[in-house]
Amino acid sequence: MGNKVTTFTDDQLEAYQDCTFFTRKEILRVFKRYQELAPDLIPFNMTGDESRKIKMPVDVIEGMAELYENPFKTRVCEVFSEDGSGNMSFDDFLDMFSVFSEAAPRDIKTAYGFRIYDFDGDNYLSRPDLEKTLTSLTQDELTAEEVAFVVDKVLEEADLDDDGMLSYIEFEHVISRAPDFLNTFHIRI
Repeated sequence: MGNKVTTFTDDQLEAYQDCTFFTRKEILRVFKRYQELAPDLIPFNMTGDESRKIKMPVDVIEGMAELYENPFKTRVCEVFSEDGSGNMSFDDFLDMFSVFSEAAPRDIKTAYGFRIYDFDGDNYLSRPDLEKTLTSLTQDELTAEEVAFVVDKVLEEADLDDDGMLSYIEFEHVISRAPDFLNTFHIRI
C-alpha cells in the first residue's frame, strides 16, 4: 500500500491521450521504451515538467532498434524534436511514436513524411531534396546520372505546375497513389 510509483499524473495521461492516437496503457508502454534507452538520464517520475525538459540525445534515439536501419533516422529525429536538434523530450518521442502508429491517419503521416523529405525546410521538395531522398533510399548505390534520371522522372510525373519542385499538395497527390506508404511509415510499440 502506498508503494506505487506514479510516472504521470492523471491529467498528464489524459492530455497525452487527447493529443495522440494512444490509450493510457500504450502511452505508458512508449514511456517504458523511452526510459529503457537511457535509464540513468530518464527518471521514473515524470509528474513535473520533466517530460518537456529532459532531452534524450539524438545518437541514443538513432540507435534504437525501431530506427537503427532507417535511412532517414537523423531527419526523423530532427523533425520530431521541438528545437530541430534531434534530441528528444518524452513529449517529442511520444509524438513520433503516435505519428508512426497504425492508428495515425494517412494525412498526418503524409504531412510528416513531407517534412522528413524536405531537408532544407523550405516547404517544397526541390531537386536537392529529391536527390538526397533517393540517395538515402538507395543507400548511395546509384550513380549521379541515375539519380538525376530518376529525379527528372519524378518531377515529370508529379510536378503538376512545372516549377521544378513538389509542393505539399503535389506530394500528397503522389502519396495518395502509393498504397505501400502507410505500411512503411510506422513503428510498433
